[in-house]
Amino acid sequence: ATWPARAVQIWQILVGAAQNRQTLTYGRLAELLHFKGAGTLGGMLGHIFYFCRENELPPLTALVVNHDTGLPGEGLIGVDLNAAREKVYLLDWYGIVPPSPEEFEAAFDRGKKTQIAAGER
Repeated sequence: ATWPARAVQIWQILVGAAQNRQTLTYGRLAELLHFKGAGTLGGMLGHIFYFCRENELPPLTALVVNHDTGLPGEGLIGVDLNAAREKVYLLDWYGIVPPSPEEFEAAFDRGKKTQIAAGER
């Protein structure tokens, strides 16, 4: 499956986690997707991150954390994580129609272009 298609699956998992006020480690998310390791999740989560940012939604990806540090990936550096997670928990995610793979891909492409133009990593 493509990253955008996997982003749809991950969106559904994270919406359920948000409803239950849970975080997931990268490893647990990888297990739920039947991946052998968590190292491949960055691009898929990036699709969700950029979609949320573009649509002024709280960063759903803030719910995925490193097992050792309890922190999300570097895309959320400089964000007040406690406030971001609380916003994620409070939003009625089930009231939002899940994005399609095409919507995720378009948001990711636009987000990456903006990031590159701004000189960010």
